Parts: sequence; C-alpha cells; structure tokens
Amino acid sequence: MKYTLTWSILLCFLSLLAVQPVRAQSQACPVNINFSAGDLSSWSARTGLVNGATRDYPLPNSSVSIIPEYNIGTTGVEVIRTSTSDLYGSFPTIPTINGYAYNYSIKLGSTATSWDLQAGSNPGGFIRSVTYNIVVPNGLESEPYTMTYAYAMVLENGTHNSNEQPLFKATLTAPGTGVITCASPEYYLPTFDNATGGGPGGGGSRGATLDSAKAKAQGFTNSPVPFLSHSGQGNQNGTYLYDVWTKGWTEVTFDLSPYRGQTVTLTFQANNCDPGAHFAYAYVALRNSCAGLEISGPLVACTNGVFTYSIPELAGATYSWEVPSGWTVHNGTNGNSISVTAGPGAGNIIAREINGCADLRDTIAVSSKEPTVPGTLAGNNTVCSGDNSSPMTLSGQRGDVISWLSSTDGVSWLPVANTAASYTAEDLTATTRYAVVVQNGSTCALDTSTVALVTVDPKSLAGPVSPDFSSFCSGQTVSSLLSLQPVGNVSNWQSSPNNLTWNHIVPAQTGNSYPVLGVTSTTYYRAIVKSGVCEPDTSEVATVQYVNVPFPEASFSPPSANICYGDSLQLYSTITTGTAYTWKPVSTLANPGDGSIPSLPFSLQVTAKPTLSTNYVLTIENAGCPNLLHDTFRIQVAAPITVSAGNDTVAVIGQPLQLNATVNVSSANRFTWTPATGLNFNNISNPVATLRAADGSILYTVKAEDVNGCYGLDHIKVLLYKTAADIFMPNAFSPNGDGKNDVIRPVCVGISELKYFRVYNRWGQLIFNTTQINKGWDGTQGGVQQSPGTFVYMVQAVDYTGKTITKKGTVVLVR
Repeated sequence: MKYTLTWSILLCFLSLLAVQPVRAQSQACPVNINFSAGDLSSWSARTGLVNGATRDYPLPNSSVSIIPEYNIGTTGVEVIRTSTSDLYGSFPTIPTINGYAYNYSIKLGSTATSWDLQAGSNPGGFIRSVTYNIVVPNGLESEPYTMTYAYAMVLENGTHNSNEQPLFKATLTAPGTGVITCASPEYYLPTFDNATGGGPGGGGSRGATLDSAKAKAQGFTNSPVPFLSHSGQGNQNGTYLYDVWTKGWTEVTFDLSPYRGQTVTLTFQANNCDPGAHFAYAYVALRNSCAGLEISGPLVACTNGVFTYSIPELAGATYSWEVPSGWTVHNGTNGNSISVTAGPGAGNIIAREINGCADLRDTIAVSSKEPTVPGTLAGNNTVCSGDNSSPMTLSGQRGDVISWLSSTDGVSWLPVANTAASYTAEDLTATTRYAVVVQNGSTCALDTSTVALVTVDPKSLAGPVSPDFSSFCSGQTVSSLLSLQPVGNVSNWQSSPNNLTWNHIVPAQTGNSYPVLGVTSTTYYRAIVKSGVCEPDTSEVATVQYVNVPFPEASFSPPSANICYGDSLQLYSTITTGTAYTWKPVSTLANPGDGSIPSLPFSLQVTAKPTLSTNYVLTIENAGCPNLLHDTFRIQVAAPITVSAGNDTVAVIGQPLQLNATVNVSSANRFTWTPATGLNFNNISNPVATLRAADGSILYTVKAEDVNGCYGLDHIKVLLYKTAADIFMPNAFSPNGDGKNDVIRPVCVGISELKYFRVYNRWGQLIFNTTQINKGWDGTQGGVQQSPGTFVYMVQAVDYTGKTITKKGTVVLVR
C-alpha cells in the first residue's frame, strides 16, 4: 500500500512535468513578432503603387531595418528602436499604454507623394506593407492565443471619396477562410463622398467634403502643423495646408485559438490616396505576449485615487467590467477602458470582450494602499556659519522617504541625496530650510513634510575702527566719533590707557559708533562684536591722542532763521578761543572778514542774503590744536511769491468790473488792494470795482502775503470808457515780433463773459478760436505763419447786465 501511493504521486508529478512545457509552447509568441531583434527578420515586406507595380522583400530580412519607398530614396518602412515625438501628432513613436511599455515599433510610409516620384501626372499612390506568417501552436481551441498590437497614424486629407482616401489597414487571412473580417480593420478619413472628377496631377475624385465630426468621433485630430502640399501639377512651388489629421496610439487584439495548428497571415499596410498626391503613414507596435487578454493598470492602487484600467480593443466587441466591492467605476463600462476610484479593500478586476470571432476575458488581483502622510520634520536650529551640525528627524509619516529637499530662499528647492528618515546638515554657511518628500507606493501621490529651519548666523567680524588715529584737544566740547561696520551687533566698547588693560564703557554702548569726550590723556578704544550664536570678535584698536592745547571756543546767533525771498539777515559770533576763522559759502555774505583774529574776544557781524535755503558754516582754528570748531547757521529762504493782477483793462463808467489776482504760493492768501476806491472788498483775491466818471483811470496795487510776512506785489491799470458796454476790434495788426501790435484781440468794455472770438481765412476755414478775455490771435495756425491778407472775425460776449453783444468784421494782417 505504501509503495502504491508513492508511485501514484510520482506518476502525477511526471504528468505535470509533461503538460507544463506543452502549455507553455502553445502560448509562445512567434519569433520577432514585436521587432525585438531590431530588424525585419521573420517579416516580409512590399512597396509599390496603388493598383500598380510592386517590389517584394521576401524572408528572412535579417539585419534589414529600413526599406525605401518605391523607386525613390525616401524611407518607406523602418524599425524604430528609440522613441521620438511625431511631428504632426506629437505622440511618441514607441508607445507606453496604461503602464505597458512597448520597446519597439515599425513605421510604414512617409510624407512622400506622387509629386516626389515625378513619374507622370497620375502615378498612383505609394503603398508599403509588412507581413508575418504566424504558425499558430497546437493546443486547445478553448485556450486563447492572442495577437495584440497598438497603432497610430498620420493621414493627409485628400478631399477624395472615402474609398480613394489615404489609409492604414490590418489584414488577417486564414487558409480556406480568406480574410478574417473581424480582425481586419481599415482606417481612413471619412468624407461625404461628394467629390467630382479629378484633374491634372491629382487624378481620381476631388473636392469631397471631410466628415470632420465622424473623424473626431473615430479619434482623429486635426494637426496644428502645416504641410507643403503639391496636389495638382500646376502648383510646382506647393502650398502650405492644415489638412493633416492624426490618431494617437490605440491597442487592438484578436484571438487565433480557432486556428490552432494552422498558419495565418497578418499584414499591416499604409497607402497613399489612389491618385497619389496625398500621403499616409502609420506606426505599429506588437506585444510579445500571446497568452490571452491582459488588463493594463496598477495592481496596487492608492485609496481614493482615480486610476485607469484598460484592455486592447476587439473589433466590433461588447465589453463588461467588474471591480472589487467599495471601488467605484466612473465611466467606460461599455468600452475597453474604465476610470475607477480605488476603495479601501482588495479584490479582482474582471474584463470581458466578445465579438463574432472571440470571447476573451482576464482577471487581475488588485489591492489598495492608504494615502501618503508626509509627517512632521523636527530639527529647527540656529548655528554659526562654517563648522556646524544640525540633526533632523521625520516622524508620523506613512510611506517611503523618496528624497530630502533644501532651500536657501524658500522658493527654489534642491534635492538632497538621502532616503532615510533622519539627516544631519553639516557646515552650513546660509540659512537653509529642509523638507522630506514621502510617497506610500507608486500609485499614491507624493507629499511633502513640514519644514525644518536651520538659521545660520554669520561669523562675528568686528573689523577696523575708523578713524584708527585721531586727536583730542584740551577742553574739547565736540566729540571725536569712532565707528565701525561689523558683521553682528556691538556688545560694548572698551577703553584702555595703555593698550594692555581694557575696561568696558559704563553704561554699555551698543551702537556701531562711539563719541569720545572728556579725554585728558591718550586713550585706546576697541569694540566687542557678537553675531547671534557665534563667538564674539574684537575690533582693531583706535588711538585717540591727547593734545594739551585748548579747543577753539565761540558763541553764535542765530543758529537758524526763516527769511523771505530777497531779505537779508545779520549773523553774529564772538570768538573767545581761536587764532583764525573762515566762512562758507561767502558768495551771498557781506563783510565776511579776512579770517584773522587780532585779539580775544573777537566779534564777527556779517550780512547774509541767500536766494536759496543755505547753511553758513563758521570754522574756527586754534593754533596747535589739530581739531576745528564748526558752527552752522541755518537760513531757510521762503519761495518767492509771484502775484498776477491780470492785464491792464478797460471798464464802463458805473458798470462793475471783476478783478482777479492769482498767486503761485497757496500759503500767500492774505490780499490787500490799494487804493480801495470803487472796490466792494479790498482784502480778497477777486474784488469787483465800480468806478465813476471822475476817476478817469486808476492804478490798483495788489499785495499777497503769507503768515510769515512774506509777500508779492502786482499792478493793474483800469481805463474808463464813457460809452455803454461794448466790444471794440482793431482793423489791422502786424505780428512781426517787435512787441507792438503783434496780437489781434477784442477790447472788451463792461464785458463779464466772452462767448467766443473766432478768426476765419478767405476760404472760410476756422484758424483761431478762444473764450478767454484778453487772449488774441498771433497770426499763425498750427505754428505756421499766415500770409498777409484779410481775415474775417466773429466775436460774441455778455455784458454785466446780461445783454449779448455780437460783432463781425474783417481784420488785415500786415507783415
């Protein structure tokens, strides 16, 4: 009994050993089906013309990776081993589809057309194809044996009827069956088949309207890149057209299990249009996996993330999908691709596609991961530049550390080569921020931790004291100012009588400058500087030499004053210690003296009359003391006040005349008119004057004064007319620039408002217009002098009674 059981087990094991290789062999893909050899070995190829001559490239095609177009040098068939971007479609020439990376592809066709062939007006379009004779392994028909390929294409719209348009097609044929239609699709740009007969250089049907809605529904997109088309023999230079359409990568599969033990033929072909003047090319990539339907998509998904799962298209198929409990399908359940939000649990995703030729299904086990938690980065620190160390540790994260990041400005971040949860920053010379990038599996989003800040204080640097040598005279009342420009902050200044023993200044002086006063012997000074957490630094030493000679001494007044423009001011000083003096500036001083001091005390009195605000500096020297006493007198000069009472004018006896004074300084707002004769008010800027016949004429003076007593003056002369209010116009003027009679203007007597004053030339063109009283015409138009001659004027005004006065006439311009 014991031996019987043992032999039974052994026989079962041997049976398994015998079955497994047979099954593996029954699912193996044909050699180089995916062009993995980098050439066309095991594939045959053909080039030629639509409905015309062809050229065959039979097996084995080993080491052949490029075949030219028919009868020209342009490449027509090419095995692609390195992916680039297609010019018109911008898709990669070797695809990666939902996580599945194809490593090779083949390009069928080019942009060459019958124009490139130069073989007559209607040579027919180029064709290119590759063919593989697939020996389907023996096995069970119930066990799928699939071919899966991806395609992408670029087609020029030929405006032909659909059956003559450029196309890409796949054709599968079987012995005794012929073309297997459910696995032999054709792709072309659909039109409304409304073309008319062809013409020279194009041939065939022409002028068909593209069914762009249908094309877009089939996945085509109009390329934004123009193509130089030579359609039509009459246009040898070509025309740039936006008539190229593209379709990105799409996966297709078909099942060959019904043909176990047989040889089937698979052909991929790209054809230009039948007439030949419009191009087509396509890319094809094949999977090296033939064991049935395969679902593409992540096996581990991040909870609450949205993911795509797909299967290759099956021509004319219906689709069904199942997802784990708690997972949500958003769209695509009736297609070969679904969009899913992953739930918290695990389970199976099941896909099935059925058409008249195949019933394929696949199941993959999927699970989920919780979303990334980036965690908290601890390690804020402050260090001194140079030799330093700052450990940091990440905690509370969920996921793997992908990298660390650092930034010295908080804007630009650089990667740090570290994937551990801790890191020690060393020898920093600038304040730096650190963060950690964490990801919980490839399908969860990257996230960044909180930031740790390492503040780097620059090293303390006191540097030199300026000046490093100075003098201090006996009784000096002006400090000798020492200063430095440190890196860091001054902790205190120190003094020493001998440059050996140092004492802190009390109370502490923490400024970058220190005023030396009260020195009675030569003294040395230095400063202690500390930058943040860095060790302190001591400055260089400055020497203050004591000079036993009295410092200059004087009194002065006034230290400052405000004067009006044009006024002068007396400056006084009494020198009690000193041997010489100077004034600066001297250009606006009267009696500045010669600088000598014959005896003490010595008194100075000068008169200053500046036109601008000025600092007058009196410098006093006492022989033997190297330091000077500088006394400054600050004189602030008010801006000049300019008043305008207006131009001299005329008035009618007994009629009111509006006066108006303007001033350039708003603070000069105290007005006084003299005399006050006939004025309603004499203390405002705009009084009204009403004059009698006895007055004849009158000269008014207006004064505008500010609060400081500064003022400006102007005058206006008013000539009285005994007539009623009226407008008087001269009959000629001579604008020759001599200041006499250069401007023609209406003389307004008793007028309150000028409606207009207009001047016209002899052609009736308006050349001057104004509404301002006393403004006139200078004989120019647009800056160009007008020729001598007669001009027409029109003037209208309103007098003080409200009556409108209108005058018309001519005036002669004389040059």
